Amino acid sequence: MKLKVQIYSLAFVLSIIFTAAVASRADVVTDWNKITLDATNVAPLRPGPSNLLDVAAVQLAVYDAVQAYEHDYRSYCADIQGASGSPEAAVAKAAYDVLKARLTSPDQSAFLDAAYVNYLAAHGISPMDAGASTGAAAASCINALRANDGSFPVGYPPFFGSTELGQWRPTAAGTSMAAPWLAFVKPYTINSSSQFRPGPPPALGSLEYTRDYEEVKSIGAANSTARTPEQTEIGNFWNLNYQSVINNMLRDLSDAYINNISDNSRFFASTSTATADAVIASWDAKRAYYFWRPITAIRSGSDDGNPQTEGDAVWSSLIPSPPYPDYTSGANAVMAASTRAAQLYFGENEMTVVVKKTASGPSRTYAKFSAVRDEVEEARIYGGIHFRFADTAGRKQGEHIAQWAHSHYFRPVE
Repeated sequence: MKLKVQIYSLAFVLSIIFTAAVASRADVVTDWNKITLDATNVAPLRPGPSNLLDVAAVQLAVYDAVQAYEHDYRSYCADIQGASGSPEAAVAKAAYDVLKARLTSPDQSAFLDAAYVNYLAAHGISPMDAGASTGAAAASCINALRANDGSFPVGYPPFFGSTELGQWRPTAAGTSMAAPWLAFVKPYTINSSSQFRPGPPPALGSLEYTRDYEEVKSIGAANSTARTPEQTEIGNFWNLNYQSVINNMLRDLSDAYINNISDNSRFFASTSTATADAVIASWDAKRAYYFWRPITAIRSGSDDGNPQTEGDAVWSSLIPSPPYPDYTSGANAVMAASTRAAQLYFGENEMTVVVKKTASGPSRTYAKFSAVRDEVEEARIYGGIHFRFADTAGRKQGEHIAQWAHSHYFRPVE
């Protein structure tokens, strides 16, 4: 990894949600990752985990803008020649233009306009800096590439699953699956949303289903006596906003270990696209199989045709089931993709990884990237919202997608 060091001022003020952001050794790439997450939290909110698509689009434009100056890694979309001005201006403009094309409500537009103007002012960047044209070119390429990718369609029909045995239906009647269209979005790095689709979940009468049914019924119940206090803590901790937590984790890793804008652009491009593709792939499996959640399965256990699965009509899980099918686990897919992509980037599994539930809330620290994946796989069972086979399949999807993206994209210039 190169040893160039670029230091940037980190205090910036945002209108609407004016906050000062100061993080050691962060640069403009990291700053605009944070602004992107903040922007997607301005109404109207993206459904489910679909703002991961916005993050990936921004990071790709940022990556191409940076590589127009650095020429260290192969461009993703725009091979920009003759870049001039400052890379910082290019990154800010690239991120801003992508976000303006994707987040178009009046409140979102106002937020972004203020964020951009104030960022330039706080960092001494002229609005007329020639780097803005480089950023605009990078954003234009990404916006054109993703213009008809199937994301955020207007008027997409709701999906309520089925009342057939083994099939998902909303826990709250009348609630559609969140972002049912996400299964059909064009991925960023993999060839199709179904490229890493696993085989179907186990049959209701199988030994694997019976085993995993009994496990989650026992350890994932709201009033479980089998779950230890530590397991309860883990189950509750991982009931969180995975999009925000993943990007917080990535920014912390960047601050601690990456010291130049070129490598930082590659880091965020590789991790964000793997994570976005993982959620697309997980939703593909959810729509293909729409397998029921444990709460529905256990309450219907006496009627599922399996004499070994005793039902409980009033069973409840430790944490609420989200509004989409069980298989595969989206949480495991995105955490596996993000941590495996980071692991591949650094070339090390054994690194200190801190996961913060919120900026000032509880956190958990791990000595390995794989330890994060191990815990999430268990946590969703402790929470009572996934069968183990759904967690394992989601984790494998995320790991395989991260490996694919690492092998095929963002490679060094030869």
